[in-house]
Amino acid sequence: MQQPSSLGDSAAIATLSPEPLSAELVIIGHGMAAQKLLEQLVTLVSNRRLAWPVLVIGEEPCLPYNRIQLSPLLAGEVNVSSLTSQTDDWFKRHGITRLSGDPVVKIKRDTRQLIMLSGRRLAYQRLIIATGSRPALPLSLPASRQAWPEGLMGFRELKDVEQMRVACSKGGHALVIGGGLLGLEAAEGLRKRGLDVTLLQRSERLMNRQLDDTAAGLLAQALESRGLHIITNAHLDQWLQASDGRITGVRLTDGRELKADLTVAATGIRPEMSLAQAAGLRCQRAICVDDHLRTSDPHIHALGECCEVDGETFGLIEPIWAQIEVLARQLLELPTAPYRNAPLATRLKVSGIDLYSCGELVPASGDEVLVYQDFTLNDYRRLLLRDNRLIGAVLYGDVSAGNALFEALKSGTPLAEIREDLLFSPEEALERLEATAPPPSDDPNTALRDTAHTPPDSLEEAA
Repeated sequence: MQQPSSLGDSAAIATLSPEPLSAELVIIGHGMAAQKLLEQLVTLVSNRRLAWPVLVIGEEPCLPYNRIQLSPLLAGEVNVSSLTSQTDDWFKRHGITRLSGDPVVKIKRDTRQLIMLSGRRLAYQRLIIATGSRPALPLSLPASRQAWPEGLMGFRELKDVEQMRVACSKGGHALVIGGGLLGLEAAEGLRKRGLDVTLLQRSERLMNRQLDDTAAGLLAQALESRGLHIITNAHLDQWLQASDGRITGVRLTDGRELKADLTVAATGIRPEMSLAQAAGLRCQRAICVDDHLRTSDPHIHALGECCEVDGETFGLIEPIWAQIEVLARQLLELPTAPYRNAPLATRLKVSGIDLYSCGELVPASGDEVLVYQDFTLNDYRRLLLRDNRLIGAVLYGDVSAGNALFEALKSGTPLAEIREDLLFSPEEALERLEATAPPPSDDPNTALRDTAHTPPDSLEEAA
């Protein structure tokens, strides 16, 4: 594997001077959300150079990359070069300066300046905080990843994948803590690399926020048949450590000790809001923003995993892409609809297993649950209806109807007319229902509202 630096070096950091650097727009953080925002800004100005200076400050020295592809990268299915969407020339061509290696340590709102670790000052007119998130720690550990003991790592950055691949070359046993999307992908990637892998899930089932008992059971059965060891209801008591401090496994609350050559923490994320908190911005679970992504300071926005809207935080791409559409248009002073939280869909493909989940999972009193299962084809569908409207769906195996069901869920379309066919041929039934629906509104405001929730694929094509 190529080293992360192969993705390109950061723009050179200017020599310290008594006068602060300045830019009309400064973005703290250069992950997927910040990069997508930059690409959307460029798209909205017809691929021309932006009219004002933009400076983006990243933590990693390489070009921004697609973190979603870390799982296939670990599994050896893609090359590191395929993770980037732009080159250094793209940034220069559009008047965007990248900085790294000198993190922001303080936001001075009164003077609209950033204080860097080096002591340098950086002036801004508008600031966007896109600091993302950090791993949620399963047991007491230093907040800084750099201070974690040897033998323990997360699964968030290119360097994590590089360290995992080095560990895989030595063989042995790996523990993956967390049975959600990230944990499953990490576990399968390590297994494909030849390690003996045990996955620990605190809940009684895998992907407990997206799957019901049946779908989770089918998933566990399929993964175990491939050689993955799964322990549910696994509650950690303490780390096992060697005399030099290296993590060598965990002890569970039931007394079991599980040894490992490599331990991966994939127990979720926590919004990274320390800079915002220290600056006195309003924060709760994350940085609080309104429906135009504005913080409590009118000159500062926040975006992505570090922010919350109406009490909701974000860990999936679709809502963050919708936020980007709203924020990009606002920065360019274009008409825009406000951001609205919307139902989410989760699609997972692990080792040839397809899963799709959207909407609510737990039925309330009076809700109707429709279930279809084909034991021969190993297909499973569970639909949750309320007042003849779809409010949740879980698909295992054949997930081809996932997008159509999700659209029906978001639209709130009454489904009584096709209820009998909904389980057995959902796509055909929904197409038939759509064909009899009235034509869409010509109201331009409707189209504008729709753009605020453009699916990720459409935004990718636009950029």
